[in-house]
Amino acid sequence: MEMIMIEGILSARMSSTSSSQLSASSDRKSAQASENAGPPDSGGNNSGGQARSRIALQLDQRSLHFSVTAWVLFNALIGILPLTPRQLQYKGHRLSLIGTTCTTGYALFAFYRLPRAGNMHVAQLFHHVASSKDFIPFMYCLTFVMSKLHLKLVLVPVICWALEHVARFLRRHFSNSSLYRTYMEKPCTWVETNTTAANFLSSNAEILLGFLLILSLFSRQRNAMQTFMYWQLLKLMYHSPFTAGFH
Repeated sequence: MEMIMIEGILSARMSSTSSSQLSASSDRKSAQASENAGPPDSGGNNSGGQARSRIALQLDQRSLHFSVTAWVLFNALIGILPLTPRQLQYKGHRLSLIGTTCTTGYALFAFYRLPRAGNMHVAQLFHHVASSKDFIPFMYCLTFVMSKLHLKLVLVPVICWALEHVARFLRRHFSNSSLYRTYMEKPCTWVETNTTAANFLSSNAEILLGFLLILSLFSRQRNAMQTFMYWQLLKLMYHSPFTAGFH
């Protein structure tokens, strides 16, 4: 009987020690798993924060582009109005062309970047850039920004482009503002509904400007290279998908 009792006691102790070891090992495994897993929502928070920062960066870039475009529109209106002084008209004319050149050039650089491959890649990149929407305003303003001619007709396409961009930005981002609804909703709606008429006006001004440059060859302010480059740009406008329908 004593032997049977001793064996029972030993078996009970062995079962208790094995159960305690199993529980301890399971606790260690769960602790290691929790340490390796880390915070449960850290990945989601990081991805959400990156998405919010990306959206904020894009909005900041659009806001900066809108500010420069509004500044261009203001200077172009100063340069084309007949009641402003002549020196102020000249400064507004030049600043509006410089601003449009900078904004369209930055848009081209931000979208296409710089070429990193050989000549074949450069040729393909130039073909894509030349067929983009911002290339024609960039080359147009670059052609006249250093010109000695002071033609108010040059500012007509610049005003059309600036009005379109400003109206689109205000309508997208300030449609819930009471100030926009009171003062800016009707003008912006009118600009967006008459975009086709503005494009036809811009194309007619560009074509008439080409003939004025030909007539300027018989004056003291003639520039044969500028005239040649502008007529090459007119040929590009005639074949571009963004302007071919209006030219």
